[in-house]
Amino acid sequence: MTKWIVAFKKQCNLYLMEAWGLGMFMIAASLITILFQHPDLKLVYRIPSDIIRRLLIGIVMGTTAVGIIYSPWGRKSGAHINPSVTLTMLFLHKISLMDAFFYIVFQTIGGIIGIGIIVMLLPSYMNYPAVDYIVTIPGKSGIPAAIIGEAIISFLMMFITLISSNNKKIQHLTGFITGLLIISFVTFEAPYSGFSMNPSRTIASAISSHNWTSWPLYIVVPPLSMLFAAILYKIVFYQGTYKTLKHYFAPKGIS
Repeated sequence: MTKWIVAFKKQCNLYLMEAWGLGMFMIAASLITILFQHPDLKLVYRIPSDIIRRLLIGIVMGTTAVGIIYSPWGRKSGAHINPSVTLTMLFLHKISLMDAFFYIVFQTIGGIIGIGIIVMLLPSYMNYPAVDYIVTIPGKSGIPAAIIGEAIISFLMMFITLISSNNKKIQHLTGFITGLLIISFVTFEAPYSGFSMNPSRTIASAISSHNWTSWPLYIVVPPLSMLFAAILYKIVFYQGTYKTLKHYFAPKGIS
C-alpha cells in the first residue's frame, strides 16, 4: 500500500492531466451536441441532414482530441484519456500497473466532472432527448450492431494508432490521424452504438443521465477490441504468433 501511495504522490500531476483531458473532451462533446441537436438553437432546422450534423459534431470532437493530444499536458501524460487505451498500454508494458490504475480512476473522475459542469449549467439542454447527456446506448439496429460497431471502431483506433506512432516518418501525425478517425466514427458509426470506445466516457454520461442501458457492452468490448488490435499488431509487424502469445501470456520467469 505504501508503494502505491508513493507512486501516487510522484505521478499525481500526470493523473490530473488525464482527468483534465477527458473532462475537456466531455465538455466539448456536450456543448457541440447541444448546438447542433437542440431546437432552441435553430441549427437542427437550418441543417436538417442528420449525417451532416454528425459530421460537424465529429469535426469539433476530433479537433478537441487533437488539441488535447498535442497540448503540453497531453504530451506529458500521453493523452490516453480512455481506460481502453491505458489497459492496452499496460498490456504492452508501456505503463506500470499502479499508473494504469490511477490513470483509469482519474479519467473517470474527469469525465464525470466535465459532463457534470454542463449538466449544472445547462440542465434543460442536456436533458433534451436529442442530446440526452450524450449517452452511449445502442441505436435502432440493436445490441448486436452496437457490439460490432464498438468492436470495429476500437480495433481500428488502436491498430492504426500503433502503426502511425511506431513509424518514424508519420509518428508526428498520429494525433491528427486520431482526430480524423474520430470524425469518421462520429459521422458513420455513432447511430449504431453512440460512439464510445471509452468506458469512462460511458460511465460519465450514465451517471448524469441515470441511463445504464447495455452498459457492460461499453465497459467490456472497447478494451478487449483494443487489446486484440495490439496483439495483432505485434504478430503482423514484429514477433510472429508464437512469440507474441508466449511473451504476453506465459507465466513470469518462463522464457
